[in-house]
Amino acid sequence: MRTCSKATAAAVTAALLALPSGAASARGGAEWGAGGGGVRVEGRFVPPPAAPLPLPNALTYETALVPAGSRASVAEHVTAGARGPVTAVVLRVSGLLPDRVYGAHVHTKPCGATPDAAGPHYQNVPDPHQPSTDPAYANAANEVWLDFTTDARGTGFAVSRHDWRFRPGAANAVVLHEHGTATDPGDAGTAGGRAACLTVPFDGGARR
Repeated sequence: MRTCSKATAAAVTAALLALPSGAASARGGAEWGAGGGGVRVEGRFVPPPAAPLPLPNALTYETALVPAGSRASVAEHVTAGARGPVTAVVLRVSGLLPDRVYGAHVHTKPCGATPDAAGPHYQNVPDPHQPSTDPAYANAANEVWLDFTTDARGTGFAVSRHDWRFRPGAANAVVLHEHGTATDPGDAGTAGGRAACLTVPFDGGARR
């Protein structure tokens, strides 16, 4: 894992905190380094093993969309803002299909042998009606959306910032979906099939 200087990490943090709440960016940026703190997880995607063995932290369910051997990393960074906690989540991927839009969201449960094991999207204010497709709840301010477009090399990057923190133990994975996230009523928050999953034990700043 590469790290960066404190000055570079501070510049990245400042850029993240400048984003409006709920915003996501799919543009490239400086390397996220140790100076940012928080949780960081990296994984190389592999298909779920046939035997009931301990599962890897990165699983691909659709190798045509997320090839075996492709990679992802996720970093969570929590700071104290003027009005309360500020959470930034950074997603990086490599080895995916080139020039393609993928959906990506934080989910409630760890990755499992099947795509639905990761549960629903994490919501800051939970929708009392599940599955949630109401734009009042299924939106980029109440959930963590990390949609991205890969470049010609299959590399992608996204950042999402929110003026709240995860409830400890309630957010545990980032799922990659087959297309970008819909926003219309009845379809809000949907992004096609679940192509891959990275287990990430978000802590919401619980240890800080």
